[in-house]
Amino acid sequence: MKPVNFLELLSARLGGLPPVIIGTWLVMGLLLLFGFLARRSLAAAADPAIPDEGITLRSLGEVMTEWLDGFVANVSELHGARKLVPFFGAIFLFILIANFLGMIPGMEPPTADTNLTFALGAICFFYYLYHGFRSQGASYLKSFLGPMLVLTPLMLPIEVADNLFRPFSLGVRLFANMFADHQVLGLFTGLTYLVFPLAFYALGFIVCIVQALVFTILAVSYVRMASASH
Repeated sequence: MKPVNFLELLSARLGGLPPVIIGTWLVMGLLLLFGFLARRSLAAAADPAIPDEGITLRSLGEVMTEWLDGFVANVSELHGARKLVPFFGAIFLFILIANFLGMIPGMEPPTADTNLTFALGAICFFYYLYHGFRSQGASYLKSFLGPMLVLTPLMLPIEVADNLFRPFSLGVRLFANMFADHQVLGLFTGLTYLVFPLAFYALGFIVCIVQALVFTILAVSYVRMASASH
């Protein structure tokens, strides 16, 4: 018997809207709801400088923000790295929650669809190009010409191909790993529902985190390379 796929059921109810779009909207809605509730909790605090006791939405938001701030700063090694945190924090959290969506029985991760992963790769591509021109101006184009003018005919096509391949590699890596992870999890869960699938759920949990980290680290690294002087 084919497992139930709730995203496909919703797709049929919504006039054939692609499941990946529904899954994407669901992840966006969850993140927006969490952000709104955490912000409201912070605004309602008597003293925002005093952390909450125990685990609350506010404390979770603060811990995640602090970790993302340090994470982006350590990977980018750029002055003013904090300005990058909103973008890469959103990318990381979106991919992470989208990956975790596939851990729920009857759901599939939106990141197991190339339409989404290539779109994320394209967004990061234009983002690091923007920072390259923002930090270096027209001099950023010199990075495509190689260290010596005589090498320009050789280096230019190599550099252009390398940059164009980056969003593709980001998308393929995320898609391939999440698609394979979801298929393996579905296969072994379908064989038995007792004990054995727990090991694959644990492995899948790790894969979800690692793939979100890898995508974000590579994207931040591209911004660092584009922003560095040559």
